[in-house]
Amino acid sequence: MAREQAGGGGELGRFLWARRARVTPAEVGLPLGPGLRRTPGLRREELATLAGVSIDYYIRLERGKETNPSPSVVDALAAALLLDGDEREHLRDLAARAARTQPDPAPVLSRTVAPGVELLLESLRPYPAHVVDRTMDVIAWNPGGLRLMAGMEDWPPGRRNIVRYVFLHPMARTLFEDWEHQVRGCVARLRTLAGVEPDAPDLTDLVDELLLKSPDFARLWEQYDVKGNTTGRKTFHHPMVGDVTFGYQGMELEGSRGHRMVSYYAEPGTSEYDAMLLLDSSSTTGANASKYGSSTVR
Repeated sequence: MAREQAGGGGELGRFLWARRARVTPAEVGLPLGPGLRRTPGLRREELATLAGVSIDYYIRLERGKETNPSPSVVDALAAALLLDGDEREHLRDLAARAARTQPDPAPVLSRTVAPGVELLLESLRPYPAHVVDRTMDVIAWNPGGLRLMAGMEDWPPGRRNIVRYVFLHPMARTLFEDWEHQVRGCVARLRTLAGVEPDAPDLTDLVDELLLKSPDFARLWEQYDVKGNTTGRKTFHHPMVGDVTFGYQGMELEGSRGHRMVSYYAEPGTSEYDAMLLLDSSSTTGANASKYGSSTVR
């Protein structure tokens, strides 16, 4: 996987470097000081002072030379960097991983969903719903859950991935009303996973492909956002049903090794609900070829 220039190795150092670059002196009550600033955000010495650690210690931490910061130091850095709850938790996870002396066990991956999940997808119709794995491969769906991502059904099941779709499919930019917001959430989910499993093959293969093919992905990957939305509303400009706004809800599937179900909804009797009925009932070869995704791990 391509690595950012962060002054050293380690996901902990990369995250600190990326977040330091996004905090201005004014945001933390510091004067700009004399001279030209070569960094877009806080200097190392400024962050070290705010966190109450020595500049030498902080440099070693950012360069991956120091790998066992205390919880109090981690919390002080989080406060100095103005991290929100998700970002603070991610920093703690990175620090815990950096302190481990034994490598993490290889994750056990699966694209197989339980029969009960298949029944749930069927029972949710006409509400579009699909199941994604930890890297957002679409591994199961009901008809509307696949057709909502216009054009994805033309891809073979092993290529159907939400992040790949939003960055590489030609229809994605016009499908979403707020494409930039959608892609930021997708990248944030991958970034969170990369923080704790940076060398996982399923992740590195996808990230390397997107870094090579999408400058937009490369730009957002460097920003190191780790916060994604699990609920809200999305507006689509869909070639089959027109302009519609659906509510959505993401749900972790317990005992499923990182699988998550995403379902969209609308009030019965509304034009949005009618659009869901159309998505659910329209006959297209690609969507009907297989109701559920392949169980083969890429």
